[in-house]
Amino acid sequence: MILHKLEYLRKKTILLASQSPRRREILRLLGLEPVVVPSGFDEESLDKGVFVTPAAYAEENSRRKAFAVLEKLKDRNALKVETEPLKPDFIVSSDTIVVLDGHILEKPTDEGDAFRMLQLLSGRKHLVISAVTVLNAINLESRTFHMETEVEFAELMPEETWAYIRTGEPMDKSGAYGIQGYGGALVRRIEGDFFCVMGLPMHEFCKVLSEMLD
Repeated sequence: MILHKLEYLRKKTILLASQSPRRREILRLLGLEPVVVPSGFDEESLDKGVFVTPAAYAEENSRRKAFAVLEKLKDRNALKVETEPLKPDFIVSSDTIVVLDGHILEKPTDEGDAFRMLQLLSGRKHLVISAVTVLNAINLESRTFHMETEVEFAELMPEETWAYIRTGEPMDKSGAYGIQGYGGALVRRIEGDFFCVMGLPMHEFCKVLSEMLD
């Protein structure tokens, strides 16, 4: 495990290729303070139909986000950070998708789309897949992995679905819910890694990063 290496890592610069406060929070739980540099990669540019599995799609999204940030390092003007020059040691990126009956439910386009997704999930089990890429910005070694967690929703009445939507929480989240917020009240049980549902599987991330430091 990586716990004995955290002191070393705290002296390194880690870029988080995501604006997700949840992923930043997970890294902070490990005592790491990442520099947030959104990748700008357009996920819609990937055709889901060419991937054999949803997990393969999520992994490719994750990889492209990491390497998009690597490209940004070549252009100082593209880096919207306060500290310059930026010389990172690692780039961390992630992509989280919700999968129901083999179909990917991404972020809702509007409140009606959020209602549709939540009613599809109501009373049923679905998979949350989080793919993560760790890229060594010095030697360009990279590792990509994914984790899957099964989530079971309670039965949702239309009025409570709309009440949740009115919180605003569903609108920027895959599958139109966040387990770490109000959405946690909709979840009956999970089987697997809670942090996977949040967007960054902590245990596997630590394991992979530890291996890359050996």
